Amino acid sequence: MNRNIYAVDFDGTLCFSSWPELGEPNEELIEFLKEEKKKGAAVILWTCRVKELLKAAVEWCERWGLTFDAVNENLPEVLETFGGDSRKIFATAYIDDKNRSLYELKLEREIK
Repeated sequence: MNRNIYAVDFDGTLCFSSWPELGEPNEELIEFLKEEKKKGAAVILWTCRVKELLKAAVEWCERWGLTFDAVNENLPEVLETFGGDSRKIFATAYIDDKNRSLYELKLEREIK
């Protein structure tokens, strides 16, 4: 795998919203991902949404010009590299509003 693979969440990340509603787009992130795709990166939608709510999220992204190489699935090149599929989506970067570094977790613990 010689390219960046971004796994990106929808609610609170691509879309400023509170599940299950759709809200305003995170235009800065959407533009970043579109530029990365032009450079050859892959983008995976990585979300807890399913069925109609997932379909609505994908369509919402398409209206903003963002398409995905996979939705809640690993890329074929990942399956080949690891010899099968796992429940974990492989990416070189995970973009999620719930993400925290160890430093942030320790800082949050100290503040409480």
